[in-house]
Amino acid sequence: MYLMKVDPRALKDNPDNTRQSKSTPQSDALLLATIKAVGVIQPPVVFPERDGGNCFIIEAGHRRRRQAVAAGLEEIEVLVVEAANDNGAMRSMVENIAREPLNPVDQWRGIERLVALDWTEEAIAAALTLPVRQIRKLRVLANVLPAMLDHIAKGDMPSEQQLRTIAAATLDEQREVWKAHKPRKGGTASWWSVASALSKKRMYAKDASFGDDLREAYGIEWVEDLFAPADEDSRYTTNVEAYLGAQQEWMTINLPKKGAIVEVNNYGQPELPRKAERVYGKGGKGDSTALYLDREGKVQAVHYRMPEARKLNGQAGTSAESPAGVDDEAISASKARPDVTQKGQDMIGDFRTDALHEALGRAPIADDMLMALLVLAFSGQNVRVDSGSNDNVFGTKRMQRHAARLFSEDGRLSFDMETVRVAARSILIEVFSCRRNISNSGVVSRIAGEAIGADGFLPNMGTEDFLVCLSRQALEAAAKEASIHPRPRVRETRAALVDHFKDVQFVHPVAFFSPNPKDVADLIKHADHLDDGRDDVPAGGSDTEDDASASDAADPGVDQFGEPQNVRDSHASDEDETAYGIAAE
Repeated sequence: MYLMKVDPRALKDNPDNTRQSKSTPQSDALLLATIKAVGVIQPPVVFPERDGGNCFIIEAGHRRRRQAVAAGLEEIEVLVVEAANDNGAMRSMVENIAREPLNPVDQWRGIERLVALDWTEEAIAAALTLPVRQIRKLRVLANVLPAMLDHIAKGDMPSEQQLRTIAAATLDEQREVWKAHKPRKGGTASWWSVASALSKKRMYAKDASFGDDLREAYGIEWVEDLFAPADEDSRYTTNVEAYLGAQQEWMTINLPKKGAIVEVNNYGQPELPRKAERVYGKGGKGDSTALYLDREGKVQAVHYRMPEARKLNGQAGTSAESPAGVDDEAISASKARPDVTQKGQDMIGDFRTDALHEALGRAPIADDMLMALLVLAFSGQNVRVDSGSNDNVFGTKRMQRHAARLFSEDGRLSFDMETVRVAARSILIEVFSCRRNISNSGVVSRIAGEAIGADGFLPNMGTEDFLVCLSRQALEAAAKEASIHPRPRVRETRAALVDHFKDVQFVHPVAFFSPNPKDVADLIKHADHLDDGRDDVPAGGSDTEDDASASDAADPGVDQFGEPQNVRDSHASDEDETAYGIAAE
């Protein structure tokens, strides 16, 4: 390596120069003015021409040489180095990147030149201190139309997503789209329009349920998306028809025993069989499964159940829609007018309800029967309990399974006290919940827990999972309570507590069942309203009370239930009246 003076006009440009993009007129004018004022400060780097030539090839400094000629300099200093085997391609690449970042097009052209000179992608990445994935990503530009590359080299770059879409299209497709969307001279390209015209539906390998056997059978080839994050499976195919066919065959092969393949509607929802009721959450033993493909081509599964077949003339297995085997007389009988109309049934329902309520308020009921009736009440179809006993909070038939314990095989109430206790405990487990979701029972669950000593059943909370939820102040308070000196760092204090509570029970004070006194006071207010009779008083309630008083005054022999007082006395003794009359009110 040595310095020498040469005529700048005698230097030759390097055909393997990495920076192919033209410089702007403003930067050339600034460099020319600098050379005229102080000359060429940094000598260009040249090497002797190979294959018997006697000229020098410029390795770095093409713009300096051009502006020196423009400034009229007859001689400039150059730094002569030995010629490299790759004609200086790698040194030119490194020099340009270090001096000023190359645009992606020039980087790609330099990489392609190095690959042509037998450089591997790994060697190029090591020399340029770039990830191998970045080298491969730049090489994707080889799939971009040259006319587009020339425009990109001017500084008008599409986004990474748009460039990815453009590179995935064929050159013929790019040529047609570029012809329609090519910008005017000096203008910017509408890359969104170009990418939109070239976009294709992609089906990703990570969403495929089928394996390599079906992939090969349908001729699906995965293409890696080099622009996607490196830590995810970005393989895809644009052969949508083959992809969906493989997914469809996989569903056919793996169809559950009680399953069906269904289509989707315009809203992307599965079209279940007629009269089917969709089951949200985990399906039951008797439920069916429907498989379908969503809009992204993923296999999805939903559970549903069909309504039970209606019975005809009390015979099991006979549909009400006149199936084969039912004679005309049975059909005629099924269409006959019922003994009681729908309105009559409504009246009977009202009569039964009033009688049931009066009996519950007046009739003597043993304690075991009272507990059994309470279990039955919770299993009624008008009762909805958002249970906290498992992850699925919904379930209308959840209570009926507990009430079924109280019946004999002939369908009559038959139980002993132990059976009632088990059923009552099961019902209470279903109803009471302190979970912070829709199943929360509120303050009554806290009161119940305190009453039965549920604090003694709380688990050890001195675990990493729970202690990480505590603030620094709470951790230090727990450490002080356990006679542990707080550490400088929170995680060290937490680790010390976890180690301490391995053999010692720890329950945070906030977790105890003791309810908030204010919540209990609010609950007690409801009892005050009941004693005042305000729940039964309408919005101008005084009129109702006045009418009742007037009626009592007019007919003192009629009680509040509309019965003669002597009939009321025949129902219950004075002692029973005190006990059950309050309940009736």
